[in-house]
Amino acid sequence: MSASSAFLSDMSKYTLLPGFCDVHVHFREPGFSYKETVASGSAAAARGGYTAVCTMPNLDPVPDSPEHLKEQLDIIDRDSAVNIYPYASITIGEKGETLTPMTAICEKYGGRIAGFSDDGRGVMSEALMREAMRTAASLGKIIAAHCEDVSLIPRGGCIHDGRYAAEHGLPGIPSESEWRQIARDLDLAAATGCRYHVCHVSCRESVSLIREAKRSGVDVSCETAPHYLVFDETDLRDEGRFRMNPPLRSPADREALLAGVADGTVDMIATDHAPHSEAEKSGGLASSAFGIVGLETAFPALYTRLVLTGLLTLEKLTDLLCRNPRKRFGLPGHDGWSAWDLDREFTVDPADFLSKGRSTPFSGIKLRGVCMLTVCGGKTVYRYTDKD
Repeated sequence: MSASSAFLSDMSKYTLLPGFCDVHVHFREPGFSYKETVASGSAAAARGGYTAVCTMPNLDPVPDSPEHLKEQLDIIDRDSAVNIYPYASITIGEKGETLTPMTAICEKYGGRIAGFSDDGRGVMSEALMREAMRTAASLGKIIAAHCEDVSLIPRGGCIHDGRYAAEHGLPGIPSESEWRQIARDLDLAAATGCRYHVCHVSCRESVSLIREAKRSGVDVSCETAPHYLVFDETDLRDEGRFRMNPPLRSPADREALLAGVADGTVDMIATDHAPHSEAEKSGGLASSAFGIVGLETAFPALYTRLVLTGLLTLEKLTDLLCRNPRKRFGLPGHDGWSAWDLDREFTVDPADFLSKGRSTPFSGIKLRGVCMLTVCGGKTVYRYTDKD
């Protein structure tokens, strides 16, 4: 009897779910291993029930050529516990000035990449984005866009341009900085036939634009993240664990996202797992680095706040975390599974994370659902112990 089958000898205790797939994570290697490594990030993914993740390209070197991508793939092949599909960048160095050799990248590693993205930066040039979409369409690859028009954001913008920002004298990030670039890109996707994916949607205008684009036949999908579905600006505290980009927005925005999940406008939920060092997250809302971690809390948070409250069924949540992202990105659908004790309650303690990142708005919150075992490619990649 294998270790996993022995561990699960009393199957009645656990709920088996297909391995989750997160199309938006930052594992920081190469270049920023003090924040996270492929080994630590993939261990966190396995603990969260994930067997496939897509890593963003804000690395050093940026995966903007076959040679730079190979450096990242070599680390993945050596150290990862789960299946990783990296994004190559849209532009050289993610500088938004010159397109990467997209064709050469696909000729060499097309079967291994998730698509092309400049996540962390919006592509400001409309002409450059149009050309990127044309090339991606010819290659059959997705453009996954971080939509942010920085010209609309005041210096030092750190949280949503809403009530909390006004009351505390903080420069706000307007929703228009997100939806304005989405509107531009939807027009470009319609014109080029590109398979277009919108990262981390956070506001109601974005949901409405994407809903209408889908109705008109644009080949578009989008994701939101657990924190945008659970929290809004009324939950903010002056702590770095509440600073992310895009920011937590208004209660009306959160309700629009939930409605978009319910009606299928929002295709999937991704964590935007973005670890930083403790020092980088110690500056409160005004001065901390943007980004929080999410792989180890995503399913319990969504199960507790959405499924147990009747907003979603468990089957629908599984679609959002597993089936939909795999189908959209053309990733294998049967690479593993996880076993969950859905009755077990725990309090989120970042000190226990397998990720190097510790910054999460879920810290101290009680959640239901504990991953007991994750199997990827026939191998046990995570097993619950009493130390967890």
